[in-house]
Amino acid sequence: MVFAFAAIVLVGALAFGAWSLRPIPEYTSEGVEAGSPFDVVFHVKNTSDWFPLSHPKISCILTYAGQQNLPSVPASDVTFPSGSSFQLEPGQSGTFKCPLRTALRGILPDELGTALRSELFFRATYDLPFTSSWHLTDGRGPFVLNAKVLPPRWMR
Repeated sequence: MVFAFAAIVLVGALAFGAWSLRPIPEYTSEGVEAGSPFDVVFHVKNTSDWFPLSHPKISCILTYAGQQNLPSVPASDVTFPSGSSFQLEPGQSGTFKCPLRTALRGILPDELGTALRSELFFRATYDLPFTSSWHLTDGRGPFVLNAKVLPPRWMR
């Protein structure tokens, strides 16, 4: 009975250890220099020290008071470091844009006012390490447009 319990604890500890080493994306934004607050370059970084973030598909979700169920918008202009094919190695960063300005044209007329009263979420779907048949989904947010820093930027 003691050996069976020890084996279960060992398997659980190994599973927990493997799960805690999984790649997790971390997001930051560049400053809003001019134009629309939605035309910003965002950075995604693989925080894992062990595993690549393979085939990430990033979506941007804007929540705005008074508007329900705004569509999820796939990221555009996704770039990875040179030499990598659709993955971020441990510690590497890539960039992307959220084409919210185009996707929400006509729905939300005042871009700056909308951005200041909105929250932005990111959802990434990527391959589980060592297999491309299982996928992980990670959601991060909310990010808000912080106009108290210069230049303004989307921050958590």
